[in-house]
Amino acid sequence: MSTQPLLLIAAGGTGGHMFPAQALAEAMLARGWRVKLSTDARGARYTSGFPHSVEIEQIRSATLARGGMLDKIAAPFQIGLGVLGALIGLWRNKPDVVVGFGGYPTIPALAAANILKLPRMIHEQNGILGKVNTFFAPRVDAVACGTWPTDLPDGVEGVHTGNPVRSAILERVEAGYISPGDYPMEMLVIGGSQGARILSDVVPPAIAALPMKILSNIRVSHQAREEDQERVASFYTEHGIKADVQPFFHDVPRRMTEAQLVISRSGASSVADLSVIGRPSILIPFAAAAGDHQTANARGLVAAGGAIMVPESQASVDALAEQIASVLDNPDGAMQMARSAGTFGKPEATELLVEMVEKLAGKGQEI
Repeated sequence: MSTQPLLLIAAGGTGGHMFPAQALAEAMLARGWRVKLSTDARGARYTSGFPHSVEIEQIRSATLARGGMLDKIAAPFQIGLGVLGALIGLWRNKPDVVVGFGGYPTIPALAAANILKLPRMIHEQNGILGKVNTFFAPRVDAVACGTWPTDLPDGVEGVHTGNPVRSAILERVEAGYISPGDYPMEMLVIGGSQGARILSDVVPPAIAALPMKILSNIRVSHQAREEDQERVASFYTEHGIKADVQPFFHDVPRRMTEAQLVISRSGASSVADLSVIGRPSILIPFAAAAGDHQTANARGLVAAGGAIMVPESQASVDALAEQIASVLDNPDGAMQMARSAGTFGKPEATELLVEMVEKLAGKGQEI
């Protein structure tokens, strides 16, 4: 039997849950821990980036939020079987700590850890807890918050760790920012695939409406859905705006570092990237996000002075053009935004999570 401490990570459903889980797994392996990942079939699609030494365990789980009536009726039974399987697995392996990152696939492991009284914690990426994390927050030993402030249930205290970011972002911590001026300037427009159409509808004409003294210096990198790519690229060309329009940028860290301004949705990972690199941004929260969590994600960075938030309902061409100009026509203000964003960033997020895990493991040994 191995004498190495064992961490069980429960995550799944989306990349938003899986990425911080992967960052923690890599860090714990480097500390000499063994790491197991408990996920479902959906989460398994995101495991290719995990180190090969992570043992991946696919469990039964289900969501109550999607599917037809039969799926909803079957979901509790699927989850129940998952909990039973997790109980058997945790009883055999006795992990030193169990960490959940949200989503329905975390239910079996966290429920089993709760029943067996194992040291356990959750990490929430967004400013509002998801349904599963809301349920488990009062039932775990610690709650790590990726976004601050985070709306927490009464009586629950959170620790602001920040959201772990990938190494390509960490390499650019507070990279030197070049203020806007009378020379070539870069703008980056990015948004998740969900609800990204508004960025393709409103941002190009807002840029085209800028005063010529700003517009003549701008080059745009615009991430647009495949179905929008051609019309967005054509619009920029017709208006004489230099633009690179692609469905996906593989070099977002570089483009973000070079940008004088970023226009983005306010997903947790996007906000984390912007604050770690330290770039001025205009954030347009996705109005249909569960619990309006993208608005909550943006609040802290806006309050710190690193971003401007434009609610989707107010994201008209004129309003957006005015906000873009307010940044690109104000070099000192843009520099202050960059500094404020960098000050708000938490590049040490992964290390803070590691410290919480090791502290919990120590408490477990005392029991």
